[in-house]
Amino acid sequence: MKLTILGCYAATPRTLTNPTAQVFEIRNHMFLIDCGEGTQVQLRKNKVKFSRINHIFISHLHGDHFFGLPGLISTFRLLGRKKELHIYGPKGIKEAITLLLKLGDSWTNYPLKFHELTSLEPRLIFEDEKVSVRTVPLDHRVYTNGFLFKEKLAERKLNVEAVAKYKIDKAYFQNIKKGNNVILEDGRSIPNTELSFDPPKPKSYAFCSDTGYNPEIVPLIKNIDVLYHESTFLDSDSKLSIKTKHATAKEAAEIAEMAAVGQLILGHYSTRYKSIEPFKSEAQAIFKNVELANDGKVFEF
Repeated sequence: MKLTILGCYAATPRTLTNPTAQVFEIRNHMFLIDCGEGTQVQLRKNKVKFSRINHIFISHLHGDHFFGLPGLISTFRLLGRKKELHIYGPKGIKEAITLLLKLGDSWTNYPLKFHELTSLEPRLIFEDEKVSVRTVPLDHRVYTNGFLFKEKLAERKLNVEAVAKYKIDKAYFQNIKKGNNVILEDGRSIPNTELSFDPPKPKSYAFCSDTGYNPEIVPLIKNIDVLYHESTFLDSDSKLSIKTKHATAKEAAEIAEMAAVGQLILGHYSTRYKSIEPFKSEAQAIFKNVELANDGKVFEF
């Protein structure tokens, strides 16, 4: 599980900081989460292969979270993309993107699939044999979702020494990985627990930006491994957070503590602050395992 922060600052792009976008890798999937201005440049800087991005998740239709998307879609076209591109986001995102393509007479030469979201309740929006993605309804000034990514339980790991000991043919290996016992030619039944090891515990990650303080999300993210939660303001500016429906570092830590998550990553900092270090100090007074996102920073779990 790997998270690459492309941008994690609020609203206004600057020469040294970028608005929200991140790449999340899990079980051979590469998901792009939000796509603020400059995202494709940040993808280049971080040596992310454009061709591996097949699913893009947009939290809401504020510009600092999706204004980079039309440019990225156009670049895919210029690169000769053929694979489907799936975009998950609030209702209206299809109209916004296709209008630009229409006005520029630049329709994609690859299938562009929109999955528009309207539900105020958590919804499963993507699933395959390895990963599931669900929405996490947030409390912002416009319709907004976070996203919860969960691994599914992997196959069991083959105990190479044990299968060699019993001289088990390779034809049985897949059944062993699926948890089945093996019957030997002499009639003995060898339990699966002797022939294989438990798979790693499935990992989970939640992206929550933008949102006011919202304890209602706690049951949805309970006990996950990693939580990215916006922290636009410090507690000294909590009046601004209430007015704009954003969160403080203290509030993000309270959510992490109530949800008993493994690790909290802070981001979406207001550019009014000269340093982001106080965000970590404020959060750690409540929840110890805190990291600060920053443009170009990579987390591996």
